[in-house]
Amino acid sequence: MISKKKALIGALVLVLITVIVTMTLGNYIALRLGENYLVSDNHMEYYQDLEEDFSKLTYMRDFLMENYYEELDEDALMEGAVRGMFEATGDPYTTYMSTEEYEDFMSETEGSFGGIGIIVTPGEDGYVTVVSPIESTPGFRAGIQTGDRIIEVDGQEVQGPNLNKAVELMRGEPGTEVNVTIRREGERELIELNIVRDTIKIETVHHEMLEDAIGYIRITNFNQQTARDFREALDDLVDNDMQGLVLDLRNNPGGLLSQTIEIADLILDEQVIVFTEDRDGTRREETSSSSHVDVPLTVLVNKGSASASEILAGAVQDGERGTIIGETTFGKALVQGIRNYAEDGSGFRYTVSQYFTPDGNYIQDEGIEPDIIVEMDGPVSVELIEEGEDLQLQRGIEVLREALNLED
Repeated sequence: MISKKKALIGALVLVLITVIVTMTLGNYIALRLGENYLVSDNHMEYYQDLEEDFSKLTYMRDFLMENYYEELDEDALMEGAVRGMFEATGDPYTTYMSTEEYEDFMSETEGSFGGIGIIVTPGEDGYVTVVSPIESTPGFRAGIQTGDRIIEVDGQEVQGPNLNKAVELMRGEPGTEVNVTIRREGERELIELNIVRDTIKIETVHHEMLEDAIGYIRITNFNQQTARDFREALDDLVDNDMQGLVLDLRNNPGGLLSQTIEIADLILDEQVIVFTEDRDGTRREETSSSSHVDVPLTVLVNKGSASASEILAGAVQDGERGTIIGETTFGKALVQGIRNYAEDGSGFRYTVSQYFTPDGNYIQDEGIEPDIIVEMDGPVSVELIEEGEDLQLQRGIEVLREALNLED
C-alpha cells in the first residue's frame, strides 16, 4: 500500500514539474504542458490569436535587427510598434507618450512647462491645428491664432498623426528660439515665425470687477489649480458685492474634467452638469448641488473654446442658468483617461467615453451654438478688454445690465 502511495505522489510531482505557468491574461491563467495550452474554452481562440500576433511582431523585429543595412536600436523599434498601435485606433486623442513626453504632459497639467504656449490638436485635413494660444505667452504675442495649421517646426514637416513630435519640437529650454511655419485660412502665403521659448506658467484664472458691480472671471485652461483659484476669485467678487458675472471661456482648450465639475457646482443650481457613456452604454452623470452663487450670468465662448469649456457652457445653456455669447465652439465631446506605465515612466491617453450636454446633445465636430452670436475678428487680449473694444465682452455686459434693470 505504501509503495503505491509513493508511486502516485511521485507521478503527481513529475506532472507538476512539467507544468509551466507561461502567461496571465486578464482574469485567467494559461498553463503549458509540453506543447499544449490549458486554458478555458472561452479564451482558447483569443489566446491563440494573441500568440500569433506576438509571433508576428517578434519575427518582424528580429528580421529587421538582423537584415537591415544599418544597425538598429531595438528599443526604438519597440517604441515605434507601441506608438503605431495607438495611432491605428484612428482616434487623434488616443496617443502613446514616451517617458519624456509623459513628463512634459503631466507638468503641463500641473501648470508649468517650457515652450511657446499654444494648444494643438490633429486637424481633419491632416495637419497639426491650433486650438488656441495661451494668453501672455510667446505664441500668443507672436500672433498665432485659433485654426492656424502648423506645417513645419525648425524645418521639419509635422502632421496631425505625429502630434507628439510637433509638441516635442516646440517645447524646449526657455530662451532658445524655434521657427514655426503656419498656414492661415485666407492667407495665400505661408507665415514663418521665429519665437523665443519661455517658461509657460499657466495662471488659469484672472478676475476683476467691472462697472456696475459686474464681476469678470476669465479661465484660460483647466489644470490642477483652476477650481481652487476660481473659488478664490469668486469669493473676492462676492465680498465686493458682485451683482452679475461674466465668465470668459474664449480660447480655453479644456483640461481636467474634475476641475470643470467643481467650478460648475459653484455657479449652477441643482442640475445635471454632463453625462458620459462608455463602450457598453453605461451612463454616468455629474450633478451640481443647489448651493451656488445666484447672480445673472453670461458666458463668452469662441471657436477656440473646447472640451471642458464646452461642458461648462453646455451645462449653463441647457440649464437656462445664463446666456451664451460669442461664436460656435470647437466641438470636442470625447473624454480621455491617462495611464502611466510604471516600468519605464511612459504613459498614454485613451478615449474612454463620449459626453453629452444635460439635454442629451452630442457636440462632437458640431460645437455649441451661442444664444447670441457675436463674431470675433482677432485674438482675445487684455488690452481690448481694458480699452472697452472687446465686442463680445461688451455684449455680455449689456445682457447683464438688462437683467439687472440698469439704465445706460
